[in-house]
Amino acid sequence: MILRRKLFIIFTLIWMAFIFSFSSRSGDVSSQDSNHVGMIIGEVFIPGFEQWNDTKQDDFADAIDHPIRKTAHAMEYAVLGFLTAGIFADGRKSWKWRMVLPWLIAAGYAATDEFHQLFVPGRSGQISDVLLDSAGALSGVWIMTGLEKIRKKR
Repeated sequence: MILRRKLFIIFTLIWMAFIFSFSSRSGDVSSQDSNHVGMIIGEVFIPGFEQWNDTKQDDFADAIDHPIRKTAHAMEYAVLGFLTAGIFADGRKSWKWRMVLPWLIAAGYAATDEFHQLFVPGRSGQISDVLLDSAGALSGVWIMTGLEKIRKKR
């Protein structure tokens, strides 16, 4: 097994552990994380956000909580799809091997992750999150596949 493939396996497993650790956080802690990100977004993108009163800042963070969570889902699984596709990027295999198998692995992990969340206090497993995670994984697989095509043309 070539070093590149071994590294992709290691990074994929590390990323899966990262996803698992975030999924293991209680609903309250997860909400605090999202709120914190919302506050940072407000500070970076909203002129004068720091001068808003606390209630208005909290209302803003609450209003963008759902998009933040869904974007985080898609992004973390895009990274997983990218890394998983890196394991199978060997050009000697068919496109099914290089694209479908990594996507199935990432989508399967998304399903088990949502199942795991059923046992975490304050969390729930959502089919819609599995679909969103799977779409994110597919985008990561596409990106890796595209980069591999470019790399091999050189």
